Formats: sequence, C-alpha cells, structure tokens
Amino acid sequence: MKWSDDADKAIKKVPFFVRKKVKKKVEDYAARKGKPVVELIDVNELKNKFLSKGGMESEIKGYEVSSCFGASGCPNVACSTTELAREIEDLLKEADILSFLKANVKRDLKFHHEFRVVLSNCPNACSRPQIVDIGIIGASKPGLTDEPCTQCDSCVDSCKEKAVSIEDEKPIIDMDKCLLCAKCIQACPTGTIIEEQQGYRVLLGGRLGRHPQLAMEVPEIQSYGRVIQIVKNCLKFYKTHSKNGERFSHILDSVDQVLPGG
Repeated sequence: MKWSDDADKAIKKVPFFVRKKVKKKVEDYAARKGKPVVELIDVNELKNKFLSKGGMESEIKGYEVSSCFGASGCPNVACSTTELAREIEDLLKEADILSFLKANVKRDLKFHHEFRVVLSNCPNACSRPQIVDIGIIGASKPGLTDEPCTQCDSCVDSCKEKAVSIEDEKPIIDMDKCLLCAKCIQACPTGTIIEEQQGYRVLLGGRLGRHPQLAMEVPEIQSYGRVIQIVKNCLKFYKTHSKNGERFSHILDSVDQVLPGG
C-alpha cells in the first residue's frame, strides 16, 4: 500500500523492533476504511487507539515470529529458515503465551511483553536476531575436497572476514573467523571448497530496552530437529521461571539451561 510523505515520516518514528508490525496494522486499518493510500490521520487514529486503556492489549497475541527477506528475495541465503519459521509459529501458538502473560503480568500488556523469535537466512542478519528472545541464523560450513585448486583467488575475494587464504596451492579456511555464510563455497569453480554441513546458529536471551543485552550463542551448528527441541525447551523454561512478565533474557543465565540433554 502507498503511504503519504507525512504518514511515512510518522511511522519511521516508531521503534524499529515493532515498526514492521505497527506498519502492517496501520495498512490493515486504512484498508478497512477503503483507502488506497495511508495518510497521517490513519497513523494518528490508530496511535490514539493504542494509547487508550486496553487499546494496545487488544492487539497483542503473546508472541511474534519474524524473518528477513526469505529464500525467494535474498541472494545471500546460507540455509533457508522458511519451513522452520512455520513450525516455530505453530509451537508458539500451541504454547498459548498470551494466556500465560495475562495470568502473570499484573498490568496492561504491551508489545515488549511478547516472546520474540527472529530468523535470518544468512549472517548478514537483516532481521536482527541478536536482540530477541530466540534468534536463528542460517549457516553453511565449508569443507575441503581433494579437487585441485586453480588458485584463482575467487574464494579469497568472496570472503569479507578474510577467513580464506591460499597456501601451498590449496585453500585454507580459518574457522575462528568464518561466519558460515557459504560465499566461498559458491565462489569456488572447481569444487575444492564444498558445503560440509548445513544448519542453523541459535542465539538466546537478547533484548533492547534500558539494559540491552546481545543474545548468547549456542555452540556449533544445529540441525533442524535440534533447533525445534531447543525452542520447545526455551518455552518450557520461560513458562516455568518467568514471573510477572519477566523477559526470557532476565531469567536465562546460560544456554546450557535449555539445551537438549543438558
């Protein structure tokens, strides 16, 4: 939907971590009024509705699952998160976080009470998975074969982290620098560098607010099934230990607390 200039300026004042959600609600609100263009009056009317007692609470569903552009719109996909996002959304619906929040939060619910999961298909992390309850990043680990290297330097040039070098006529990958983005794999014309493992990096316990905190990363690449189990464990841990709206990041001291078999 098109936006007028003043409406567009107004929506940009909304904090970025809820801007996408608010923008969608404003567009839906304008569409229900039969309008082809969102105007400033639509933004202000919905703002006043949210600020009224219980107004925001009526729009809260208890959780949010969001992703970056998706496999069809991003040229940097290391591992698609599309199906994973759908299954995680089903898990959150089943967990009925909204009822949990209503029973435990002794004040009006706000968007920051919601449990957030953010997925990104590559380590560019456009969707900012580092600052939410659970962040998931697609990962592709490079490995080496016996195929002769032509020393074309395509892999070296493709790596922004300078994790790849050519030594003794073959590529060397510094895994301490590697972000598992798959660029060197895609750049190699000879098959000397291939994908050794595909999966997901998992980050837990990030937040913004008055005391921001970057999420803690679970060691190693996780399989699809293991990610699902980690999410299940996180939700169980959250509903067991969160009191009066405490965020997941405030009650999680270590990723070991929610790892399968931990």
